[in-house]
Amino acid sequence: MKILITGAAGFIGSRLMHVLSKKGETVVGIDEINNYYDVRMKFARLKECGITVPDNFFFYNEKVKSTIFPNCTFIKMSIDDKPSIDKLFAEEKFDKVMNLAAQAGVRYSISNPYAYLNSNITGFLNILEACRNNSVGHLIFASSSSVYGLNSKVPYSEEDKVDSPVSLYAASKKSNELMAHAYSKLYGFAVTGLRYFTVYGPWGRPDMAPMLFAQAISKNEPIKIFNNGNLSRDFTYIDDIVEGTIRVINNTPKAEECENGVAYKIYNIGCSKPVKLMDFIKEMEQALGKEAIKEYLPMQQGDVYQTYADTTKLENETGYKPQIGLHEGINRFIEWYKSDSNPLKGQ
Repeated sequence: MKILITGAAGFIGSRLMHVLSKKGETVVGIDEINNYYDVRMKFARLKECGITVPDNFFFYNEKVKSTIFPNCTFIKMSIDDKPSIDKLFAEEKFDKVMNLAAQAGVRYSISNPYAYLNSNITGFLNILEACRNNSVGHLIFASSSSVYGLNSKVPYSEEDKVDSPVSLYAASKKSNELMAHAYSKLYGFAVTGLRYFTVYGPWGRPDMAPMLFAQAISKNEPIKIFNNGNLSRDFTYIDDIVEGTIRVINNTPKAEECENGVAYKIYNIGCSKPVKLMDFIKEMEQALGKEAIKEYLPMQQGDVYQTYADTTKLENETGYKPQIGLHEGINRFIEWYKSDSNPLKGQ
């Protein structure tokens, strides 16, 4: 199987590229390597996959072969760039496409809305068009738990209404789901969307709570606790997320088994065990051996009070079942955080 992974220098994308390559799949990863957060983390993730160049300078559209996996190639490329995407698809003839490229960040979307239209809407349209014009059999794409917005019913089910987003990021992800359904109906290729819940673990994004908390606690600096700590999240360890994603990649929807005869499915992918934010912080304090200095703040724009995934559908249809509990996951994360593998160690 030949698979394209967009956003391959990202947290989930890089780990997925590593695992699939190790399994022997032919993998092509692309990423624009933007500076939304410290690019050292992105280069370090790619290095784990054997993708290295002198001084971390990747020429645009240059193919870089992995030094670890002969079946793995990386290309610096943006999904916004339609001519390059079209050329790549025409040359490579992908069997499946995993679209993880997106402008991330709920709070960032409040102050930088146009960045989300370029990547999350126009870029995704480029992927859809390339899939339909090059006979791609199965497109899998990253949606988000943020689409549930103001939904107060828990746990969140794929059948719940998702028409009350509280951020442009969430609205862009809901738009992706609608666009993908239309393309699946019109052009007959299979599509699966994954509503990812809060992912954490080694190589995580430096702008997310686990890294921010670990850095602040380590340096005896205050951690910011929003809504006065009255929040809960469905924290899911990265290895469980990747395992679930691979199960979905290998489970192509069939039109005759889907609603309205459209080969399209949506799954929640999380741990289905929401954790109170203060309990998460307590686990980090224990793993680091230090108590956090806590700064309590009001709710932030774009945030929601809780996230809680109902993963019954994914479990029943793919056999997905998370394996890593919070205590083990936090300890693995902190072990990595303290190690020399962390490119931001000491920051």
